[in-house]
Amino acid sequence: MSEFHDIGWAVKQMWIGDKLRRRGWNGKGMWIALQRPDERSKMGRPYVYISGTDGKLIPWNASQGDLLALDWEIAS
Repeated sequence: MSEFHDIGWAVKQMWIGDKLRRRGWNGKGMWIALQRPDERSKMGRPYVYISGTDGKLIPWNASQGDLLALDWEIAS
């Protein structure tokens, strides 16, 4: 691993519009992103969602492992 990126870096990247993943995640193709509600949204505040291995989107909650990990990177 050439660079270490923590959750703080990952959150900043999501705020500028990037999708993120962890190198340590087992599921291929998984990533997280920030959803910012607009006038058409039923949600009133921003939230993070994940694209699972099946490509379906669901709200995401970080585990302790995710919060302390140093393997965050931009998802391509």
